[in-house]
Amino acid sequence: MTVLITGGAGYIGSHAVLAFLDAGETPVVVDDLSTGFDWLVPEGVPFYRCDIADKDAIETILRDHGIETILHFAGSIILSESVENPLRYYRNNTVNSLGLLEAAVACGVKHFVFSSTAAVYGLPDSLPVAETAPLRPEAPYGSSKLMTEQMLLDAANAHDLKVTALRYFNVSGADPRGRSGQSTRNATNLIKVACEAATGKRTALTIHGQDYDTPDGTAIRDYIHVSDLASAHRLAVERLRGGGGNLIANCGYGRGFSVLEVVRSVKATSGSDFTVEMGTRRPGDCPEVIADNALARAELHWQPELDDLDRIVGDAFRWEQTLSRRNRT
Repeated sequence: MTVLITGGAGYIGSHAVLAFLDAGETPVVVDDLSTGFDWLVPEGVPFYRCDIADKDAIETILRDHGIETILHFAGSIILSESVENPLRYYRNNTVNSLGLLEAAVACGVKHFVFSSTAAVYGLPDSLPVAETAPLRPEAPYGSSKLMTEQMLLDAANAHDLKVTALRYFNVSGADPRGRSGQSTRNATNLIKVACEAATGKRTALTIHGQDYDTPDGTAIRDYIHVSDLASAHRLAVERLRGGGGNLIANCGYGRGFSVLEVVRSVKATSGSDFTVEMGTRRPGDCPEVIADNALARAELHWQPELDDLDRIVGDAFRWEQTLSRRNRT
């Protein structure tokens, strides 16, 4: 019952690897290292530096390891970048996922868990956002993920395959044991950027928009600890192995924090009064997005354990310090 994790040397994927290892199961990792790092793959975990677009190579890996389940994290994730370069996002997130899905069907893979996003909802009509909300992505990033969700469901209807798509809200933090964290260069995740400013890696943090219809004028997001999200993926696999059907579910905590609240938490945690600058809104950004996570809790028996902004920030900041020490050696 071997699991293949694409993008397993990246931020969320590496935490999924740890979740399976902690549960006593060794996954197989595929990553082209375009944004991932081979040193994030734990010793003893089979690792292939491979592009998922290389269908022949993927089929060989699937057959050689008898893969029954794929967790698919590989892809491009920056919303604003997708507006500037939409074709890249449709290729990386949709076309390449199609090739991976074709390989999965050809090799008899039984289960497929997909890394989706709350960006499929666009500007929500009401909060919290449930899975039944209208799907109106505001940017190619969300559209590319939504198209992949539909491909998965269509393939599941036509083949001996069961699928799960987890729609993430704002993923942040780092492994509480310090084994992994967000290491991407030029990251846009707010907590990551603020921690970089707190450690002197950035001269300032820019807040994109201060005129939203929110209590303090800055955007509100539902921040989820990456290790809780990784746990949801492991539970999704257990559900599929137990005979569970196709599922699309939100992964968030059901409450939000503004940009200014996050900045205050990072400053308090780090003890650094870094410079904060005010900028304009980014294309495709929404004033407020908060998850309705009732379905994930019910279907996956998911019980988040790290639902605390200061805990998320603290783990992220400690990881940023680890990266600073690593880069000095």
